[in-house]
Amino acid sequence: MDPHAGGDRPARFLEDFEIGERWTSTPTVIGEAEMIAYGLANDPQPMHTDPIAAAEGPFGGLVASGWQIAALSMRVFVQSGGYGKTPVVGMGIDELRWQKPVRPGDTLTVEREVVEVTRSRTRPDRGMIRTRVQVRNQDGDVVMTLYTLGRVPARHAELAGSAP
Repeated sequence: MDPHAGGDRPARFLEDFEIGERWTSTPTVIGEAEMIAYGLANDPQPMHTDPIAAAEGPFGGLVASGWQIAALSMRVFVQSGGYGKTPVVGMGIDELRWQKPVRPGDTLTVEREVVEVTRSRTRPDRGMIRTRVQVRNQDGDVVMTLYTLGRVPARHAELAGSAP
């Protein structure tokens, strides 16, 4: 079974994740109305909310809030069923970088790769999964990167004595 297919996926446990496992989203178009609505609600700067004012700003036009792109990267992953029914507790993000502006009509693709899987030393019933996330536009340009850290349940707590 494709570990990244959407739908009604069963729960995944720490032991089910492998370093190097990759997932790529279906392309998602981000529209002007969506950008403005997000900006008004969450990042009310003219470059995100007012096309006329944005034309005079540093980007020469309307651009999406970087926070919107970060949220979109999570939304498309969860909607696809990437973690299945597993309740993943977000522990944080590192190295968040907005590398290129996202403009109305851009088509974004999110790529995730598992880069670390670690069982907890003190709580063997869980572990941490670290993923590298890249968001690319329709030209293949990277517009955002970050690393996520999430806590997931483990299936075999008795193996904790041999875990790092």
